[in-house]
Amino acid sequence: MANGVNKVIVVGNLGRDPDVRFTEGGMSICNFSVAIGERRKGKDGEWVDQTEWVKVVCFGKTAENAGKYLAKGRQVYVEGRMQTRKWADRDGNDKWTTEVAANQVLFLGGKGEGKPKAQEEDMTYAAPRQPDSGTRGKDQRVMEFNGQRRRDETPF
Repeated sequence: MANGVNKVIVVGNLGRDPDVRFTEGGMSICNFSVAIGERRKGKDGEWVDQTEWVKVVCFGKTAENAGKYLAKGRQVYVEGRMQTRKWADRDGNDKWTTEVAANQVLFLGGKGEGKPKAQEEDMTYAAPRQPDSGTRGKDQRVMEFNGQRRRDETPF
């Protein structure tokens, strides 16, 4: 039997500020919801706005960065896998939650969106650089984060 594909890509806006918490072992977990707006014609021919809400969970450094840089209204790109997990409410009743377990979260939009400027750190991206002779055609981007320059080498 062949394996299936479980891949989800979501682009939308945060409906509220992210919720970051830590496990007893110190691993960070971040939960947030993404609103995906869509406009389509209804049966009567009028345009109807529809919003789908997607729950997202991320872990580790991704969770820490999401909690630090994301805020209500900020546009975000999320890539991950769909998962359903079981949990118990306060009364001990079993509940089920379907969510995207994110392995990549990209912050879209400008610095002015989301958290106030006073809470944001300087996060800028330099223009793509031309490959030098040692890279053999790999795409190189230099990212500047809090004054530190880092090179991203994408193999395609």
